[in-house]
Amino acid sequence: MSLHIDHVVLWVEDPLRALEFYTQVIGLTSVRAEEFRAGKAPFPSVRLSETSILDLMSVSSAEFLRKYTGEEKPSAAGRPINHVCFAMDRDELDALAARLAAAGVAMHTKSSPSFGARGSTVHWFYFQDPDGNTLEARYYEEAQISS
Repeated sequence: MSLHIDHVVLWVEDPLRALEFYTQVIGLTSVRAEEFRAGKAPFPSVRLSETSILDLMSVSSAEFLRKYTGEEKPSAAGRPINHVCFAMDRDELDALAARLAAAGVAMHTKSSPSFGARGSTVHWFYFQDPDGNTLEARYYEEAQISS
């Protein structure tokens, strides 16, 4: 079986503020932003790759989403997840760090290896979006990739 992440929903207080952060600071491309602004889409998204997006859903929609998914037990709807990690090349990581610093966003790292989908790397940092969602950015050197 071959799977990939299609989308991840992040809970945000203000979808337009979040959209600005993810497009202007992180550098992602918006999806359905104009439709959202026109009231024709329930939330905007940003594209991570050809096959993956992040949905920026207002926390006020949590109850609606619980009903939409048919949840019988309370879930994480409306609560932040632990973190989402973005993998990129070294130049992209450096450019992201520069944009985050220019925007006054704190970055946190340690000098220890961190394990992810492609193995371990020492090139990583965590930061938060304006709504407190924790994000990680990293890159892998080919020599570092291990299972």
